[in-house]
Amino acid sequence: MTESAKHRILLAICVVAIIATGLAPRIPQDPAYHQFADDNALLAIPNALNVMTNLLFIWIGLLGLNRLVRQKSLRIETKIHGAYLLFFAALILIGLGSAYYHWSPDNQSLTLDRLPITVAFMSFFTILIGERISPALARSVFPLLLFAGVATIVYWHYSELTGRGDLRPYALVVFLPALLTPVFLLMYRSRYDRSGDIWWFLAWFLVSKLCELMDREIYEWLVVISGHSLKHIATSIGCFVFLRHLQLRRQLET
Repeated sequence: MTESAKHRILLAICVVAIIATGLAPRIPQDPAYHQFADDNALLAIPNALNVMTNLLFIWIGLLGLNRLVRQKSLRIETKIHGAYLLFFAALILIGLGSAYYHWSPDNQSLTLDRLPITVAFMSFFTILIGERISPALARSVFPLLLFAGVATIVYWHYSELTGRGDLRPYALVVFLPALLTPVFLLMYRSRYDRSGDIWWFLAWFLVSKLCELMDREIYEWLVVISGHSLKHIATSIGCFVFLRHLQLRRQLET
């Protein structure tokens, strides 16, 4: 398949996803979303496990920044250094924002939870573009992707305040990169080995979404931990797999 054909496939997927999102009915935030299965407190911490499992994001984010900036032990595309930097910084903010949200779940605190999530997704998507298509292209679109991600949160926040809540743009920036990741892996050759790590990263993300959807059922089965807490753990494992990927991979001969 020629490069132009691959680009057309990517563009077609993006256009179809954007059109489908626009044609779909508005998706307001369900108030029941804030009612998690495990609301047990521990040491005066409300919703304790949902709060404390976010420490994993903070730990991996700090670990990644240390290896990226101080140890310089990660094998990265230097032209998009900022994307790797923002990805790990966003993990720290995800941990803080999600902990704050689960301490007091409502739409206001959820905004601070979702904002760094969009930054992490846009940073990861930029890394995919840079490593598999063109570092120069990735560098040029990175600010646009960040703006688009943050804009979806601002739009959702104010749509809720005006009584016309709409999660469609946020859903697009979260799930479109997840949809495109296997397309990138199948169509574009990486400059590095260990591409299987990215499949594992994606698999852990899918596991986390299943855990989120089965929050109460898992809690009823396991009693000691809920699906939402396991979502945090599964996503953190996926992020750690990606960190190890950046550290252990080797550049392939061209």
